[in-house]
Amino acid sequence: MEKLRKLVNEIAYTSLSSSHKLSPLQRSVIPFLSIASSLYRLALSLRRQLYYSGIFRRRRLPVPVISVGNLTWGGNGKTPMVESIALFLADSGISPLILTRGYACGDEANMLQRHLLGTSARIGVGANRPCIDQEVELHLNSEKVGAVILDDGMQHLSLWRDLEIAMINGLMPWGNCQLVPLGPLREPLTALERADVAVVHHADLAVEQNLKDIELMIREVNESIPIFFSRMSPSYFFTAVDINLKIPLKAVCNRVVLCVSAIGFSDAFVQGVGKIGPSFVDRLDFSDHHLFQDKDYDRDPEILKHLDPFEVLVLCSQLQIISGQGNTEESLRKVFKQLLKVI
Repeated sequence: MEKLRKLVNEIAYTSLSSSHKLSPLQRSVIPFLSIASSLYRLALSLRRQLYYSGIFRRRRLPVPVISVGNLTWGGNGKTPMVESIALFLADSGISPLILTRGYACGDEANMLQRHLLGTSARIGVGANRPCIDQEVELHLNSEKVGAVILDDGMQHLSLWRDLEIAMINGLMPWGNCQLVPLGPLREPLTALERADVAVVHHADLAVEQNLKDIELMIREVNESIPIFFSRMSPSYFFTAVDINLKIPLKAVCNRVVLCVSAIGFSDAFVQGVGKIGPSFVDRLDFSDHHLFQDKDYDRDPEILKHLDPFEVLVLCSQLQIISGQGNTEESLRKVFKQLLKVI
């Protein structure tokens, strides 16, 4: 399955004009992926029509709803953005309820729980979207929730949102511009029309001209949308043995580091670690939310406590808005305050 995912991923991020560079096996599966992509487009169009015509109803909650999502699969900074918004709301005296799908044994939910420990934020997990309604009812009835944040909610049309944030990978934004499974797009780029805010993630690692091209593409679809640029800012390490022991970033300087990850876009992680200053960096990449036989830190940290003589460090990073073209972090907070009427 891992090999199949890598094969499809390479196709998705190779332009159709460059498909001759793919292996014979990859070229042989393109027609099948193309048919599946066409069927997906048809189903997507039908689903949208059912919602917009009113046949399928959209539920409105008694509290503001912020949706953080994207148009492509993985690696766009959705969950870090959710964490950042939750911290802002909690600091503003508003208790947020985060609703996440709970992929792969809940690794993202566990990470959010750990990072938001001690705040008023609450986590609700529902692998199937009908479970979300149950989570909302449970938390709204039992706790004082002031806002709901949807993690990966752009395609969750059944719930009305007051603010739609579209996250975009600044290093690999649209792939071959085809819908899944032929390409990485979950929806056509025209879906940006319904977004209120666009955030180009990993902007610190992208070439300036590429960022301009991405901004131009966004403007062609949604001319007035505010566009922000973000990065992952490494904060510190902790060990698998003691999560409360904060280790400074300089601990890996001039050392040999193996970056192990199962995230949507591991290139950014590896490049970020490389900037800290190790003498050599190697990598071991798995597909997004890969189910390890011996599990990873946020599913079962015990396995990482028994890898002597190697030292296992877990990197903690936070999403940071990069100032550019007047769109600063304070500007984004003003968007929250204006659209959600946060005082």
